[in-house]
Amino acid sequence: TTVEFEGDKMTSSTGNPTEVALLSFAHSLGENCQDLRDSTRGRSLKGALSEFLVEGKQIEFSSARKMMSWAVPKIDGGYRIYCKGASEVVLARCTHQLTGSIDALDDEARQRILSVGEAYNRRGMRTLVLAYRDLPDGVDFDAKSANILNADGTEALEVETNLTFASLVGIEDPLRPEVQGAIKQCYEAGIDVRLVTGDSPNTAVSIAYQAGILKDFHFVDGSDEKIAANLKPNVLMEGKVFRRKVYQIDDDGEKEFDQTAFDKIWPHLRVLARSSPDDKLTLAHGLNQSTLYTDKNVCHKLKVEDKISVFPDRQVVAMTGDGTNDAPALKRADIGFAMGIAGTQIAKDAADIILLDDNFASIVTAAKWGRNVYASIQKFLQFQLTVNIAAVITALVGSFAFAKSPLAAIQMLWVNLIMDSLASLALASEPPTDELLRRNPVNRSKSIVTGRMWANMLGQASYQLIIIMFLLFGGPQVFGFPPGDQVERQGLNSEHYTFIFNAFVWMQLFNEINARSLNGEINVFKGMFRNPLFCGILLITAILQAIMVEFGGKAMHVADGGLNGELWGWSLLFGVGSLPVQQIINILYGQCKASGIDGRVPSRLRSSRRLSMRTVR
Repeated sequence: TTVEFEGDKMTSSTGNPTEVALLSFAHSLGENCQDLRDSTRGRSLKGALSEFLVEGKQIEFSSARKMMSWAVPKIDGGYRIYCKGASEVVLARCTHQLTGSIDALDDEARQRILSVGEAYNRRGMRTLVLAYRDLPDGVDFDAKSANILNADGTEALEVETNLTFASLVGIEDPLRPEVQGAIKQCYEAGIDVRLVTGDSPNTAVSIAYQAGILKDFHFVDGSDEKIAANLKPNVLMEGKVFRRKVYQIDDDGEKEFDQTAFDKIWPHLRVLARSSPDDKLTLAHGLNQSTLYTDKNVCHKLKVEDKISVFPDRQVVAMTGDGTNDAPALKRADIGFAMGIAGTQIAKDAADIILLDDNFASIVTAAKWGRNVYASIQKFLQFQLTVNIAAVITALVGSFAFAKSPLAAIQMLWVNLIMDSLASLALASEPPTDELLRRNPVNRSKSIVTGRMWANMLGQASYQLIIIMFLLFGGPQVFGFPPGDQVERQGLNSEHYTFIFNAFVWMQLFNEINARSLNGEINVFKGMFRNPLFCGILLITAILQAIMVEFGGKAMHVADGGLNGELWGWSLLFGVGSLPVQQIINILYGQCKASGIDGRVPSRLRSSRRLSMRTVR
């Protein structure tokens, strides 16, 4: 970790943020950390001392130990090992304290240090203890302690015991200004945010409350302080308690995950403190496998008593991480987010999405774009299937009635070009809006074609078919041109079928505007003019259609000279008719839905499938 200063101002930093904070603190005390490092044997990378760098011994941080150390050789022989880590872990290994002299660390002094640390934690600070120990020559850095254990229950390193307490520091990691708003948007979007951290319980509670993850109703009634002790049951857990509750020991002495126990905990759990990377993996696995949503009685009780809504389908789990040990959890989650700046390469390789700015608000942006992609696919399907229904029935009816489709092959190719290429570009170019984040998530088992989409497609296709059938069978009598089938038998291109082709295409173009709306919006033009690509493609398509009808001739199988003004006016009027028809469809669908008829399969006709869940004995 390196930090550069100009005067009292830090200009740049690299490495671990916690170490950056410590180096900045040392600089504020008038110490030049880089000079100290360069003049220390076993740490210096410069000058004559650099050849002794191998004498330094680094013991890297691990979540099992919750601390890290660095031993440097002393001038008079032996080593001095410097340690820093979680306050309660390192302090428990201290037997002496530095008070100008080295004194024994009695219970009174130890309690005083813990009280100060607790006060820091309640203010949302992360506390670290700095300690050291002098080691003799020939010390075995790999030797294990017989009496002291690491946080995960393994034997501690002997060199990291019997330490001398030097300092307790509190590091404030202020929330970015946009985090609170981003988390609020997540909740509005149906995305439930949980905090999994290595911090102490009170630090985690303070951060979670500031961020909006914890609300006032998560605390017991009448509690003034927002601390861990005042939270309702299971809202906060420490990693060791969490592991003890969700894992059972089988007859062979192996740990086995208990899904039933996990399902009793996770709806309430908001904060997991003093956690390990394995806890993240357990959370991702348990949430992904949970079938709690199938128990309607439990879900109703959670809703009424605890204001907890359970997503009515299997959970979609997103996990963030930056360390190498986070990789399994990132891989196991449905969506893994790795940090682009602080994240290790292994974490990035395991993740699905990399946050280039390490900013939580970017997750909201990712969710918005993801929903926009889904909505764009729905819009395109809604438009394409409507065209398909109308075109296929038109071709079939024409073939049965007159042994020839009123839409020629080249015209169908043009319709397909509108439908597949130009429409997909236009509808896929819709920019995401904040309105997408105010919708509930889509169930895993829900069809991408919703009931309202079916209503829109069938309604618009019905309108188009009514117009086309009217023109096909009644057009010659109403508009005074010869029937198209008779003209076509003479080897000429008919005005009748050209009129049908033109009206059909203009109904598709205006319905393309309707297709932008998926939820029965009244104003189908909302936001359209903020999308220049959509407007440009629509305009280009309209111009090309006019050119083809007027000048396409034999190439486009249209009448020589195109259509007169009256028929052009009727073609445009039929196209514009798609807009009020859409409003009628919206009204009818709303009334049907209010009456309980919304296009879903009746419950008595649904499959009686059930999901099974194995219970650990």
